[in-house]
Amino acid sequence: QVQLVESGGGLVQAGGSLRLSCAASGRTFSSYAMSWFRQAPGKEREFVAHISWSGGSTYYADSVKGRFTISRDNAKNTVYLQMNSLKPEDTAVYYCAAKRSPLATPVTPEYWGRGTQVTVSS
Repeated sequence: QVQLVESGGGLVQAGGSLRLSCAASGRTFSSYAMSWFRQAPGKEREFVAHISWSGGSTYYADSVKGRFTISRDNAKNTVYLQMNSLKPEDTAVYYCAAKRSPLATPVTPEYWGRGTQVTVSS
């Protein structure tokens, strides 16, 4: 089992940047595919970005492509989400998610963090 703790959320003006971090427990972090999801008020949780266990493959939602970058440091058991050119519509609770997977493509997560709030003001 893996436990996930997100950090780095906050209030930022439109056009600004934030970097989210997700620290994972356990000694097998490098075998987990990691993803970021978000949920805005009154909306369904939606996929944001995914990174394979090795970091060699990444996927993004069309709404964030070119603005967000997912990365991981397996030595630190941490995955990151660099968010640039933020828009008010990026306002949401951002969740880190994990699933043990050897695949390069996104998989349905098994473990979830509690989320971190990101608020983008106009």
